Amino acid sequence: LRDALDEDDPTPTKRRLKAAIAAVAERLGNTVTICRKCYIHPAIIDGYLSGNLAADIRRARRPVRDEPASGLKPEEALTLALLDGRPKGRTGLKERLRQSLEAMP
Repeated sequence: LRDALDEDDPTPTKRRLKAAIAAVAERLGNTVTICRKCYIHPAIIDGYLSGNLAADIRRARRPVRDEPASGLKPEEALTLALLDGRPKGRTGLKERLRQSLEAMP
């Protein structure tokens, strides 16, 4: 999504979101629908479209730097910290993400 922003017009748009999801889907070898439904947390999409994602990431980055190594890649730790900072209505999703990451070899 960071790459989807146009330097001349940094306003998030659904067209840019769709292009970013299509690029990820192609990389993963999935359809856009499967990628959006199964691989991208709704809070990420909502944050991007509202224009708050960059600020949310900056806030989440601080605790990630201060924590000891968790065995997660930096992007994974940042995503988990970002989702931890969201309102608690979807804790089931967060817990499933944590469990799936722990189960990975």
